[in-house]
Amino acid sequence: MVHLLGDLEFRENTMATKTNLYNLTRDEMESFVLSLGEPRFRTKQIWHWLYRPLVTSFEEMGNLPKALREKLAEHATLGTLTEVAEIHSTDGHTQKWLLDLPDHEKIEAVLMEYDVRNTACISVQVGCAYACAFCATGRMGLIRNLEAGEIVSQIVHVERELRRDGPPEGDHALTNIVFMGMGEPLANYNDTIKAVTILNDHEGLNIGARRMTLSTVGLVPAIRRLAEENIQVNLAVSLHSPIDEIRSELVPINRQYPIAELMDAVRQYIATTGRRITFEYAMINEVNDTPEQAHALGRLIRGMLAHVNLIPLNPVPGSPWPASDPKRIDEFVGILRSYGVNATVRMRRGIDVAAGCGQLYAAVEGRGRSIVPISDYPSKDAVDQVVRQRIHQGKVL
Repeated sequence: MVHLLGDLEFRENTMATKTNLYNLTRDEMESFVLSLGEPRFRTKQIWHWLYRPLVTSFEEMGNLPKALREKLAEHATLGTLTEVAEIHSTDGHTQKWLLDLPDHEKIEAVLMEYDVRNTACISVQVGCAYACAFCATGRMGLIRNLEAGEIVSQIVHVERELRRDGPPEGDHALTNIVFMGMGEPLANYNDTIKAVTILNDHEGLNIGARRMTLSTVGLVPAIRRLAEENIQVNLAVSLHSPIDEIRSELVPINRQYPIAELMDAVRQYIATTGRRITFEYAMINEVNDTPEQAHALGRLIRGMLAHVNLIPLNPVPGSPWPASDPKRIDEFVGILRSYGVNATVRMRRGIDVAAGCGQLYAAVEGRGRSIVPISDYPSKDAVDQVVRQRIHQGKVL
């Protein structure tokens, strides 16, 4: 039987007796240490053990008195996630894990290694409520939000993996984090921002905020809220089409926040932060990769402090949509650049290990739950019908 736990109920069930230390900011850690009757300076020691050597048990915290280690074991946990599955791509540079949570729900994390950087793609929710047509996670529906500590624990897990070959030259071996795994970061706003704060802490992993990217399907109120935060994270918007009718089929939240409203929030974000925004655009063959849509996209964002990241679709098993043909992608890029729009094609990674978010979960769990009935799920036929109608009406694709 599947039990859907709300955030409050989950916290009460799992955190009532023990505190997950990865769930605490450094200030909160200090309060916790003081609540144990310990001196303030123990905070720095514990924090160091958590985020520099990345210990897996309190016994490894060698400079803490035995009595304090026993007290921590009684009142706290390190919140380490358990591997359910680990797979490696034949490209030699991509690893993916299915990780078990305290309530035995599962999430995915991916490590992608490049020549000059190591990027972790991590999850912020179990499932997702937004049902994007080509996303395996969207077929699950939303189970629950992750706590900040469960987000942080994924990074600790990846960092430990990277350190198997030896200690890093600096604070960490991981160079970049993208919040593009399972779930919508801006729908789990508070815990996502808290996780960013913990990961950014200069006495901890010290991962620069500018090396972290939050991805959103286009939650306009949250984008406006993020613009006011004093935090220099990057923002990526999953656009996937510059035309409302088509985007609404691919990304159903567009029906609530259509493109004009989304672009207004994006412009406010850029004006307030002075930071460049990225538009993520999954290239789906003969659906959103037409020259007409490239021109429409170029007109939409020309002159904006923005970059377009074109992503050949990493197909979900059973999906009717293939990735765009390379020639169509090249033509699309050329048209965008003719408008002065910066655009690059993302290198495809991990296709053979189901690196698209939600795919390993589905393969291992053998289930897919959705708050959207599968019969109502956006289909290729629905998109094709929109395309045919626009052609018939003589409208630009």
